[in-house]
Amino acid sequence: MTYESYRELGLEIRDRVLTITLNRPDKANAVNEPMHEELARIFQDAALDDDVDVIVLTGAGRAFSAGGDVDWFQKMIDQPSAFEKTAAEGRRIVFSMLDCEKPIVAKVNGHAAGLGATMALFCDVIFASDKAKIGDPHVSVGFVAGDGGAVIWPQLIGYARAKEYLMTGELIPATYAAQIGLINYAVSNEELDVRVDEFVARLQAGARKAIRWTKVSVNIGLKQLAHSMMDASLSLEAQSNMTDDHQEAVNAFREKRTPVFTGR
Repeated sequence: MTYESYRELGLEIRDRVLTITLNRPDKANAVNEPMHEELARIFQDAALDDDVDVIVLTGAGRAFSAGGDVDWFQKMIDQPSAFEKTAAEGRRIVFSMLDCEKPIVAKVNGHAAGLGATMALFCDVIFASDKAKIGDPHVSVGFVAGDGGAVIWPQLIGYARAKEYLMTGELIPATYAAQIGLINYAVSNEELDVRVDEFVARLQAGARKAIRWTKVSVNIGLKQLAHSMMDASLSLEAQSNMTDDHQEAVNAFREKRTPVFTGR
């Protein structure tokens, strides 16, 4: 397997571990259109790579991922048909992570928002810096949380808490996220690399097929749920793409002000 076509993702294989790095540090690793395209195929490529046993997902610089890129948001507003491609890729991101038999470990080195949070939470085990915050602020930009957040949050923390955080877009400190079961561990920033490396080494020392097939077994119910929800949630997100409130949120972000929503 070669990864020469990837530009927005940093990819490194060492000791049969593939580290995938969201690599737009100057933009807090906000996902733009090219990165979204690459995320829609990297987990399938990694699943087929015989030289990889474990996958680590992280971000470059101080952030894990700020979510979606605002310029890309504007393009989808101006060209609504572009959302069809985005939705198809969004489905592939979630299902390729769920279908990949190899363990995927999230190393959340900084804030993880929106799609960044969704990808982190669909990983199998999640370590985060205690300086990080995690949240899904789709509603803060007038968007439906349709890219997988509506699927995974209730499974991790229950429906009441999930609806609270998804309907407000609040970012949660990693220490509290670990307390309520949203992530596995919040550790000091200085310990993050070591703790992830230790856990990855534990997986590598285990019975590889038993570990992979245990993941497959656990994911059966989650995949059934995702298949029942993703098309509808992405469709609702596409509808919200056309609202005045979403355009207002994009305008406000660019103008560095608080959006004024009107419910339209």
